[in-house]
Amino acid sequence: MSLRSYIPTLMVGDQSYPAYELGNILTFIEINHGIEQQSKLCAEIGIGVNELKLVQFVSVWQVDYAMGFLSKLDSDPELGAKLGATYRLQDLDFLLGHLSKCGTLGDCLDFVVSSPALVGSVSDTLVTNTERYLHLRWLNTGKIVGHHFGLQFQNSVCSMLALARQLTSQPIKLENVSLVETESDSVFLQSFTQAKISYESEFYEWSIDRNLLSLPITFDFKQLSFAQNDNQANSFIELVLNEIRSRFPHPPKLEQMAQCQQISSRTFRRRLACAGTSYQRLVDQVRCQTAIALIVAGEKSVVEISEVMGFSDVSHFRQSFKHWLGYPPGYFIRQL
Repeated sequence: MSLRSYIPTLMVGDQSYPAYELGNILTFIEINHGIEQQSKLCAEIGIGVNELKLVQFVSVWQVDYAMGFLSKLDSDPELGAKLGATYRLQDLDFLLGHLSKCGTLGDCLDFVVSSPALVGSVSDTLVTNTERYLHLRWLNTGKIVGHHFGLQFQNSVCSMLALARQLTSQPIKLENVSLVETESDSVFLQSFTQAKISYESEFYEWSIDRNLLSLPITFDFKQLSFAQNDNQANSFIELVLNEIRSRFPHPPKLEQMAQCQQISSRTFRRRLACAGTSYQRLVDQVRCQTAIALIVAGEKSVVEISEVMGFSDVSHFRQSFKHWLGYPPGYFIRQL
């Protein structure tokens, strides 16, 4: 990995997401809240437990909905961490084929970070290398509700750590876990990660000693059978995002985009709403991701980036950036 790299990996709406993630949530709900709640969730997202076993991918909105459903059943601030800690390698289906080709823990992390379409991601990632540590910062370019974003972050951190320990047979620990929320009882998170937990941080972030990334993969993949294919369904939202990117920095208006998709404006809005998003949110996502990538590259000033982004007024760009990410570009640069 380079010294610093920005990876726009946010998946939304009807984009493909690995089915094992949803399966793990359903299992967690059955164990902790009973089969009736599990069945209720299945009915609401339109897929049953048995059907789920026959597919490799579901839609992002289904996993996101399931997370929200779970958080309504349990207000535990460490819910995401406890869910993540239950992940098992044998449940990863086709991902096992990819992980079996990795020689070290660092190889596995490279695959995870660089393959959002296969692994699934609810956040863009800023990866920073220092002499001793690797830092992975989550950026909320999708403007996900704070509590829900924090739940997803803790789930991701603990699931990756749980799987890393299974892959290496080593008691791997993290160095730091930074949380945006105010201080709370994080006994489980601290115990499971063995990390220093920081609260009221600017961003969600976790750090690991780089020496641990050279640990060899010792897991015997031959003991498991797993799918070799990882075919994904076509995504309506991916088509829209690709069209926005191809027209950047002047994306088509909603009516024009609907025409491109050969549907009415009303149907276009409804399809996006059913996937839990809107056209403006998708446009903002592309704009925000483009701006962050230019800032992290460090080759242009804020004024130059504003011009590249199609803004005639740099102050308008600064206001827009703050709306997208919560911080003005100057402040974001200082936090890199």
